[in-house]
Amino acid sequence: MQWSVLKSRRSLVIGGSILGALLLLYVIALISVGSGIPRGTTVTGVSIGGMSQADAKAALDKEFAAQVKKPITVTSGRKTFDIVPAEAGLTFDVDATLAQAAEHTYNPFALIGNFFTHRTLEPVVLVDHDSLNAQVDGIATVIDHPAVEPTIDMKGLTAVEVDGQSGKEIDRPAAAAAITQAFATGSDAVRVIPADSKPTVSDAALAAARSQAQQAVSAPVFVTTGAIRAKLGKRVIARALSFGAENGALVPVLDGALLHKAIAGALEPVETAGRSAYFVDSNGKVTVIPGKVGKGVSDEDLAASVGSVIDKNPPARVAPVTVGVREPALSTQAAQELGVTARLSSFTQNFPYAAYRKQNIGEAARRVNGTVVMPGETYSMNDTIKERTVANGYTIGFVIGQGGIFAQELGGGVSTATTATWTAAFYAGMEPQQVIAHSIYISRYKAGLEATVAWGIFDMKFKNPYDTPVYIQASATGTSVTVSFWGVPVYSDIKAEFGPRRDIKPFKTIYDESDTCLGQGGMEGFAIDVDRVFYKDGVEVKRQTITTKYKPSPEVICGKEKPKKPGTQFKPTPAPSTTGATPSPTKTTTQGSTKAPAATPGGGDAAPARS
Repeated sequence: MQWSVLKSRRSLVIGGSILGALLLLYVIALISVGSGIPRGTTVTGVSIGGMSQADAKAALDKEFAAQVKKPITVTSGRKTFDIVPAEAGLTFDVDATLAQAAEHTYNPFALIGNFFTHRTLEPVVLVDHDSLNAQVDGIATVIDHPAVEPTIDMKGLTAVEVDGQSGKEIDRPAAAAAITQAFATGSDAVRVIPADSKPTVSDAALAAARSQAQQAVSAPVFVTTGAIRAKLGKRVIARALSFGAENGALVPVLDGALLHKAIAGALEPVETAGRSAYFVDSNGKVTVIPGKVGKGVSDEDLAASVGSVIDKNPPARVAPVTVGVREPALSTQAAQELGVTARLSSFTQNFPYAAYRKQNIGEAARRVNGTVVMPGETYSMNDTIKERTVANGYTIGFVIGQGGIFAQELGGGVSTATTATWTAAFYAGMEPQQVIAHSIYISRYKAGLEATVAWGIFDMKFKNPYDTPVYIQASATGTSVTVSFWGVPVYSDIKAEFGPRRDIKPFKTIYDESDTCLGQGGMEGFAIDVDRVFYKDGVEVKRQTITTKYKPSPEVICGKEKPKKPGTQFKPTPAPSTTGATPSPTKTTTQGSTKAPAATPGGGDAAPARS
C-alpha cells in the first residue's frame, strides 16, 4: 500500500514536470506569436523565424535588393544572354511574402510544433509582363529561325511556286515562365531549347494560290471613275501581286501605290496632289510645316477594288473607284505627335552627274523620305527602297562586280543613297544591325563610314535605341543626296574620329579584250578604324570603334597586253589616283551636318558589292 502511494506521487511529480515544461514551452511559443513569424521559417535561404515583422522586412529587403540586380544567364546552344531581373520587370512583394509567414493561432499543439518544424516559403514575385516579354522577344530574335511559308512569285506573267522552309523557334511564354521561376528560387541559370516549327501553308493551298495568280494576270483590269476608264495591263497586275500567309492559306495582296502609279496619268483630271508634313530647323527651333490633303483615288481603295475582280473573266474585270481624299504619308497631327524637338543629324553625299544616278538615287531618296522609325524598331534599307526593278522606278547603272571590276546592273547608284542614310544614322546615334561597306574603296565616300546593299544578299539595317521615334527626311538633286534625322536628342554631340589607313595592299593590272570592257583605274586595299564618340554637355560618355577592310581593285586596261621588250621590264602607266588625299597618321575628327567631298571623275558607283 505504501509503495503504491509513493509510485502514484512519483508519477504525479513526473507528469507535473512534463506538464510544466510543456506549459513553459507553450508560454514561450505564445509570446513568440506576437511577431507573426513562426520559428524555423526561411525565404530564399534567409532565416526570418522568430523575427519581428519589421526585422523580417528589413532582412528580406536587403536580400531582394541584391537579387533583383543579379543577372540570370539564359543559354540556348552556344548563345548566352544575361537578363537583369529589375530590367526585365521582375521584383518581389515583401509585404505579401511576409503575409504568408504570419500565423495567428493559440492552438498549443500548432504553437509547440513550430519549435520542431522548418518551413520554406516561396517569395511573392511581381511581374511586369511587357518588360519581361520584351527581354524574351530580344532573345528570340537572335535564336529563332522562323519557318518560311511557301509563296507564289511572279516571273513575268508566270506564277511560280516557291517552297517553304522549316525553322526553329523558342516557346516564348515558357521561356518567360522559366526566367520568372529562376528569379523566384534564386537560380542564376535558365536553358531554353528551340523547337521545330513548320510552315502553316499546305501543298494544296500553295497550288490553289498558283491558280489564283494565273487567273489574276489572265486579262487586263479596267478602272473606272466618272467618265475615266483606265487600263491596268496584265504585267502591271503581275508586278503588284504578292501573297501573304493567313490561317493556313495564301491570300493575294495588291500594291495599291504601284497600281496607282501605273494609271496616274489617266487619273490626272480628277486628282489634286497633296503633301506630307515635314520639319524645318530655323535657328535651332524646329517647326512642323503642315501637310496638305490631296484629292483623288486612294491606294487602298484602288487595291481593294481591283482585288475584287482579278478572279473574274472579261467583261467582268472592271473595278469602279470613287474620288475622295488622298491622305498624305505624314499628316500634320502625326508629325506633331512624334514629339520632334531637334534635328539629330544631317548628311549630304555628292556624286558626279549621270542620268542613271539621278534616277536611281532620286528614287531611293523618295522612298526613304518620310520614314518613321519607332523606339526599338529596326530600319531596313532594302525593305524601304524595294527591289531594284524597272517596275519600281530603277534603271541600269554601274555596280561593283566580281573581283572589284565595275559592271552594269539595275539600280546602280543606290548605294550612294544607302551611304548617305547610314552616315546620317551614324551621327544620329542609331545602333548598327547590319552595315556592310563596299568591297573596294570609292574616293568620294568617307573611308569606313559608308554602306552598300544587294537585293537578296545583304542589307543595311540599324535600330532606333531611343525611347522616342525618329523621322527621316531625304531629298536628292542631280549631283547630291541629303538625309536628315529628326527626334529628341539624347546626346549633345556625336563625332567621328578617323584613324590612319593601314595594312595597305597594292592593286593588280589586268587586260580585257572583250567588247564589253569597262576600263578603270586601280585602287589599293587598306583597313581603317573609325571611332564614334558620344558627348553629353561636352563630355565624352561613350566610344564605339568600327573597323572596315577594303580589298584592292584592279586596274583594267581594255585591249591586249603589250609585249615586253628584251632586257626591259614593262610597267603600265598607272591610272589617275582615285584614293583622294594622303591620310593623316593621326585620327581626324568630323561630326554630323557635313558634306562629303565631290567625287573624283571616273570613280565607281555605290552598289552591290559581291566580291
